Amino acid sequence: MPDLHCHALPAPLLPLVDEFYRAHRSPMRIDRQAQVWVAQHTAIVAALCLRPLAHGYWLSGLFVAPSQRGQGLARQLLEQALVQAREPVWLFCHPDLHSFYASLGFMPCTSLPTVLAERLSRYQRKKNLIALYR
Repeated sequence: MPDLHCHALPAPLLPLVDEFYRAHRSPMRIDRQAQVWVAQHTAIVAALCLRPLAHGYWLSGLFVAPSQRGQGLARQLLEQALVQAREPVWLFCHPDLHSFYASLGFMPCTSLPTVLAERLSRYQRKKNLIALYR
């Protein structure tokens, strides 16, 4: 997509991402402590959050507009957002997404920072999730 721009969103524009999530009935919300990245043409078509945590980052909130899926937007956005990440990046995902994240260099994680281990334990009570890191 030649007119696609992936970039970190300045703080004053963060409410636009919450609007993007709500417009698509996604339960995701931005993390105000995170660096929020978006892919956009004229409007936001994908977003994610990278929150600094325990000498690394926690990746959350990755969402692509349903009408834009299957075009590689998630990959483009992730690759751009992770260019500067020299420290570990952790994420939780459904096991069906493991191969997608593995193609981006993510591997299964058996040792999480305490705050993420506790969060994963809570999430797993209601969802089938795995932890990955890169």
